[in-house]
Amino acid sequence: MPGPVFIDGDQVTLRTIEEEDLPFLQQQVNDPTVWRAIGRADPVNANQEEGFFEDVVCEDGSVQLLVCADDQPVGTVGIHLEEGAVRAAELGYWIAPDHHGNGYGSEAAELLTTYGFDQRGCHRIGARVFEFNDASQALLESIGFQHEGRRREATFIDGEYQDILWYGVLAEEW
Repeated sequence: MPGPVFIDGDQVTLRTIEEEDLPFLQQQVNDPTVWRAIGRADPVNANQEEGFFEDVVCEDGSVQLLVCADDQPVGTVGIHLEEGAVRAAELGYWIAPDHHGNGYGSEAAELLTTYGFDQRGCHRIGARVFEFNDASQALLESIGFQHEGRRREATFIDGEYQDILWYGVLAEEW
């Protein structure tokens, strides 16, 4: 059973990530549909997933949550709060391939963006996607993020250099 509900939505609940969730996370992050979309080309074993849990999930300045539908995990969503003069965060998410097309990612991203503005006092929240990830670009645009720029050939995926597209939204626009 996933951790306690942190944010409740219409279709999804955002819950704390617990150690019991690591097998689900490891299985999904090794799925080509997921690892390609998040730019992680190396396989992840159980020890590495535990490292993610310790180094990222349990880190201050980062809010990483399990996206659940009908009390079952379907993905993750998180914001990493950036240090500096501007209160900013970067949003990241993925949804397991079996659950694509249900609106879970959009609702999860929208819920956590609202949390970032309302509860963490962010001034801006950004997100980056790869040029080939049309679904993620559409998700961000559908919830109000604007395309802000492109880093040309900034990453290497599937044997090719890929552009990274940057999106963002300001608190006053949300």
